[in-house]
Amino acid sequence: MSENRALIEYLKTRRSVTLPFLQEPGPDRHQLQDILEIGTRVPDHGKLAPWRLITIEGEARKIAGQKLADLVQSRDPEVSEEMLDAERTRFLPAPITIGVISSAQDHPKIPIIEQQFSAACVCFNLVHAAHALGFAAHWVTRWYAFDAEASAIFGAKEGEFFAGFVHIGTPTTHLGERPRPELADIVESWVG
Repeated sequence: MSENRALIEYLKTRRSVTLPFLQEPGPDRHQLQDILEIGTRVPDHGKLAPWRLITIEGEARKIAGQKLADLVQSRDPEVSEEMLDAERTRFLPAPITIGVISSAQDHPKIPIIEQQFSAACVCFNLVHAAHALGFAAHWVTRWYAFDAEASAIFGAKEGEFFAGFVHIGTPTTHLGERPRPELADIVESWVG
């Protein structure tokens, strides 16, 4: 393989763009197909595909937020309107959010955690795919990723959880570089 300098520079400068800074337009049907294909091109020992993807877009974004708000209010009738509004807008303003469900299963040779790592790779590949197509993305979990009742609202079955929700849209800002760890502080050579 030959060196791909543009890809190297992209990987060295990639930044997440958080949800408040994502807006329309989002990917069209063909671009979304590319994002999903690239997203699922990940390490997958045993070809188990231990993940499923759920897209939340259009009017469904508001419905999703309202369902979260309803769940929060059912658990705490005294919850503030401000907290309910935060739930109602969970999937706004990004044009699309892709939820990645970790659906790992017991396997005699492939540990559950390895399957879960594969789902995490899907999340990160979705981010890369969105950026490659000129969009921006933000991978988050939030409370509803691990809450069984909330996750079920979005299609998770018993024993499953969301490895993440990837918000995708057109960026409204350009984020500068943030501090990164010094390699000397985090890399060691094992010498036996």
